[in-house]
Amino acid sequence: MKKSPELDQLFAASLPALPHNRKIAIAYSGGLDSSVLLHLAHAWVKESNAQLHAFHVHHGLSPNADAWLAHCEQQCAALNVTFGARRIVLQGIKQSGVEAAARKQRYAALGDLCREHGVNLLLTAHHLDDQAETVLLQLLRGSGTAGLSGMDSSNSAADLLQNDGLLLARPLLAASRRQLEAFQQAHAVSHIEDESNADPRYARNALRNLVMPALAQHFPGFQERFARSAQHAQSAQRLLDELADQDLAAALEADSLSVAYLHTLSQDRSCNLLRRWFHQRGLSMPSTAWLHEMLEQLLSARDDANLCVTHPECEVRRHRGRLLLAPRLPELAGMREDKFDDAPEQAFRWQGEAQIAFPDYGGVLHIDETGQGGLDAAWLQGQKLSIGFRSGGETLKPAHNRPTRALKRHYQALGIPAWERERLPVVKTAGEVLYAAGIGMDCHHLVADGGKRVVFRWEAK
Repeated sequence: MKKSPELDQLFAASLPALPHNRKIAIAYSGGLDSSVLLHLAHAWVKESNAQLHAFHVHHGLSPNADAWLAHCEQQCAALNVTFGARRIVLQGIKQSGVEAAARKQRYAALGDLCREHGVNLLLTAHHLDDQAETVLLQLLRGSGTAGLSGMDSSNSAADLLQNDGLLLARPLLAASRRQLEAFQQAHAVSHIEDESNADPRYARNALRNLVMPALAQHFPGFQERFARSAQHAQSAQRLLDELADQDLAAALEADSLSVAYLHTLSQDRSCNLLRRWFHQRGLSMPSTAWLHEMLEQLLSARDDANLCVTHPECEVRRHRGRLLLAPRLPELAGMREDKFDDAPEQAFRWQGEAQIAFPDYGGVLHIDETGQGGLDAAWLQGQKLSIGFRSGGETLKPAHNRPTRALKRHYQALGIPAWERERLPVVKTAGEVLYAAGIGMDCHHLVADGGKRVVFRWEAK
């Protein structure tokens, strides 16, 4: 087979170091780009003592999807390339659209296939024109330097591939679409045509088929200049990340940020720090407007305010001068409908069970036998018990040599934030507190000796 020295050399020069097991894979859709990549990779591995896999993702969106899968399998069989495929059913289309949902699930499937086959290096056929499309699309979305950086020649993309041990590389990123087309024609590379690529309802297709031809006519070579701009944006983003890492080192302690440190920073620098924090926690990037609004609320609220700013994937909270990211938790049936209502309580009796589930209160109450001070089991079985969330005014005495204090004071002394206290239930009998989750047992009914003795333990689910 004739070689295209320029494309072959570019491919070989752009490859990262081979993993120890010398396995590599390509993402193979069967289209022109990935078909050229397959032939380049196949020629290279024959001379490099490496093992090549090709992975195909069947989206099921086209009536031709089965035929494409068969085509890819046949091409790999002809080249003696190990082939793997995964069928997916798109989910989340209403929330993100077909393009975004397909991309997310396609990469997750590729990550799974790499894990199953022990592959730690995955190649995609992204090229120079794809890079220009990406930069232009991000510009139209109003993205910052991170978005305008385009695609890296290689990165881990762990959040996309859901595979921490996998490196994603794009060895054709400096090659133009025209070069790939010339290679395909010169070597008669068989490929399929995806009819959806002509559908202008998809943003990338509109750019590729309508906008970019006009740019090429009036600004020849714009793809290289877009790629150069992306490199400048990457450089700027690296500097911003370095600054954010320095600020994180100064402000971060035990997964929380110092509000006092944020007060010393400009708004731009605070937003840069918060973006880096969100990125490191694997959370989607908030908009600039959302960040500005959040900062204004967090930095101007009273010190004792139970402040909560909602993000689609978490809640941003402030507690004792620290900023925390807390998971978004569902409302529980046992919570008060509003702050003026008494918290509802659920009556129950203990009949000797080791645990009792209380889904309305978000967990399981364990009744553990103890050899130390505990409730007399026979006495407890005769009691009418209730479980509910704190309504205010409840007190608890943890030991005979310690004072009786309001539950709120106990929580404050233990450093339990207000939003966590709201989800910690209390067990009572005849209105007396026997146990408060997060604090412990009240000592008044505990006995040191006698028969079987038990204590309560709460486990949130």
